[in-house]
Amino acid sequence: MFLEDPQERISKNAWDTNLVKVGHVLFNPAAANVLATSSGDYTVKIWDVEAGSPRLTLRHTDIVQSLSWSANGSLVVTTSRDKKLRMWDVRQEAPAHTVPGHAGAKNSRVTWMGEQDRIATTGFSKMSDRQLGLWDLRDPKEPVGGFHMLDSISGVCMPFWDEATKCLYLAGKGDGNIRYFEYEHDRFEYLSEYKSGEPQRGVAFLPKRGVNMHENEVMRAFKTVNDSYIEPISFIVPRRAEVFQGDIYPPVVGTKPAMSAAEWFDGMEGLPPKIDLESIYEGEEPAEIPADSKPVSRVPSSSTMLSPSKQEPSPASSKEAPEPIKEPPQPSPAFRGPPPSIKEQTNSIANLASKYEDDKEDSSSSTEEDDSSSFEEVPKPIERQVASSSSSSSKPADTKPATEITEAAAITRKLSSPVSPTKLAAPVSPSKPASSQQPPLASSATSPGAAAATTSDDQVTLKDIKVLLERQSLTISGQSEKIAMLTAEVDRLKTTIGEKM
Repeated sequence: MFLEDPQERISKNAWDTNLVKVGHVLFNPAAANVLATSSGDYTVKIWDVEAGSPRLTLRHTDIVQSLSWSANGSLVVTTSRDKKLRMWDVRQEAPAHTVPGHAGAKNSRVTWMGEQDRIATTGFSKMSDRQLGLWDLRDPKEPVGGFHMLDSISGVCMPFWDEATKCLYLAGKGDGNIRYFEYEHDRFEYLSEYKSGEPQRGVAFLPKRGVNMHENEVMRAFKTVNDSYIEPISFIVPRRAEVFQGDIYPPVVGTKPAMSAAEWFDGMEGLPPKIDLESIYEGEEPAEIPADSKPVSRVPSSSTMLSPSKQEPSPASSKEAPEPIKEPPQPSPAFRGPPPSIKEQTNSIANLASKYEDDKEDSSSSTEEDDSSSFEEVPKPIERQVASSSSSSSKPADTKPATEITEAAAITRKLSSPVSPTKLAAPVSPSKPASSQQPPLASSATSPGAAAATTSDDQVTLKDIKVLLERQSLTISGQSEKIAMLTAEVDRLKTTIGEKM
């Protein structure tokens, strides 16, 4: 009904709907002056607005809950209270497909996904969980990949499709949030959501040609708040570029229809012409392009997710990562696996001690092979305990075991409490260099006392490592008990929170 004067309620064109409540009103996206309405008499009527009369009728068996046109305006998809999803060949006035929809008793909603042969529905399961479904028009027996559960909120979820960015927006009636998904590879990838403390009773989206492209706004929604005011919500790609962004603004449907109402009722089909958004960005008249024109560059993938941020009381969202910004690096979230067992820790340190022994034997054999080398080795001062004054005077400058002992001690100090250096080695006085000009292997071969001292030092070092192993085992045991206590506490908190919710 079109009113000329709202105060006097004078009707310009009063259409006869048999005094039945009208539930939905939706214009054909391709043809001019073709309107679809659903009413309480279980029908969807297709009107010729110029003539002011219905020309076609789609009959259902129960109340129609939602309807949506295809991009070329030749098909209509509906959901009804009988839990059926119907795809109609409108001018034949017969359903092309009738399949079971959402099993829940509450209302379901449907939207045609632009120029694609896919349909998105929202509804409820038998357990009253909100669901999202993707349907292939070529094989609509069941949703692609099954129904995807959203949450357990009781409000009806309203779907809105953006053909330019291939994103689906879901706004729940009575919710304060709007979540959005990207359609890719026959599935919806969750991106993010706009959250607000003010629940919405209704939501509508602005046509793509009306967004602010200078601010990289990709969508703008309007929601009613407390039946008192309308709040705009902008979704913005946070880019710093100051030129037109063709990847997020492909050609979109303009204001001109593809055909007249008479041509459509005669069976004509076609997509309406599109407009190049770059011309609007430059402040020029909208440049019309063919309907089959495709965007030059691909829509950003879901790896660069939208992130909402408020505009007025509104969020900014993007599906593409921002350009590089010089900021201090942020620490990445740590992933912690299960702690190693005491047995694993003990075996690890025992393997370290065994490796030390193997390395010492390998170094001794390599020293014997290189004994004939023309290079002269100049050893460092010996760092070990002096058994007696006589042995220290005749001991060769064999520094390899002392170096290995020091490295092993450093490793064990990292694993447990510090160990006093006096337990492992004591430096020899600089006044007694102990034949520093001869190769270590030759000196040790001519001095049996030096070999005995080395063996004694090795035994002392292994003994210290065993002590450290015992200490480490006790420490790990204590930590395991604390972890078990913390895990039990977390489980208790989860149980408490679950009972409250």
